[in-house]
Amino acid sequence: MRLRPCGDTALLLDCADPGEARAWHAALAPQAEATLGASTVLLRGDPPALRRLVAVTTPGAVAPLGDGEIVIAVVYDGPDLAEVARITGLTETEVIAAHTGTAWDVAFTGFAPGFAYLTGGDPRLHVPRRGTPRARVPAGSVALAGPYAGVYPRASPGGWQLIGRTEAVLWDLDRDPPALLRPCLRVRFAEDRR
Repeated sequence: MRLRPCGDTALLLDCADPGEARAWHAALAPQAEATLGASTVLLRGDPPALRRLVAVTTPGAVAPLGDGEIVIAVVYDGPDLAEVARITGLTETEVIAAHTGTAWDVAFTGFAPGFAYLTGGDPRLHVPRRGTPRARVPAGSVALAGPYAGVYPRASPGGWQLIGRTEAVLWDLDRDPPALLRPCLRVRFAEDRR
């Protein structure tokens, strides 16, 4: 891990991989304002004090937050479901089974409030982003791109492969915390056959 200055009031831990970043985040978040990235942790505060904190902290095992798993019901009728099946060599039914058959972990959040990058699912579902992004992806769209799965919390542009949709509310300012999916939570998708 390399420690880098980030402006006058923050430090960036540049980690070797996502696992190392998650371990540092788990160790530091109870003691400092810490934001987890793909393979980084941003610490906000007094840089000398943060350097001392990092020096005496040992990253450990990553424990899940909250009360276990979040289950998200999905209607698998996305406009890219057939294309994902073609790319992976699976049938549409097998894509759905692969998506629902393994747990996913919230690795980090970003892009938009409530957007979580989920990792750890079935590796057969690693598919490229679309060649041309959409100008508008509807809120609740369930998507795949590279090693990630995600759910668009609101309508926005996007280039991920859309395989389904959910009515789950990913971001709600009246909820504490506002984000349904937070780093280190586990997520399972369940088919909604409406």
